[in-house]
Amino acid sequence: MDDRFHTFTVLINDISRYIHRIKTDAMAEFNLKSSHVSCLYYLYQAGTLTAKELCDICREDKANISRTIKYLESSGYLICRTQKQKRYQSPIGLTEAGRQVGERIARRIDAILCHMGEDISEEHRKIMYQSLAVVRKNLQVLCEHCTGRAEESDGSKECEV
Repeated sequence: MDDRFHTFTVLINDISRYIHRIKTDAMAEFNLKSSHVSCLYYLYQAGTLTAKELCDICREDKANISRTIKYLESSGYLICRTQKQKRYQSPIGLTEAGRQVGERIARRIDAILCHMGEDISEEHRKIMYQSLAVVRKNLQVLCEHCTGRAEESDGSKECEV
């Protein structure tokens, strides 16, 4: 019996679940949610980003990023640098409190990455990321194919491969 489907889906689901749990634990002391981690981390790394740039880098949709920005701004972690442009295209930066939290998040992420890669050589890590990128691309192509086929057929989301 080929266990590839089970192994792949269980590993990916478990990794995702552990990442979510680590994010949730890390944010509890700041009364923030796991969904806020990426925004704070990337803003800390970049200095300023627009909501559109955050959507792209975090791989989140506009509505989720807008809610996150609104919450983080009202909590005193973010500041919109200008109101001259559309809100979605305005530069967003961290306040001093946001920088402090961002720094702690960055240190925690570095420690987690170090710990999770302890038994993986640099060569294997590189291969793993390359392999994951190929899997993602292949799944993206498959999903685009399925979506296109669904529109041509009876509207169902099923796809024959």
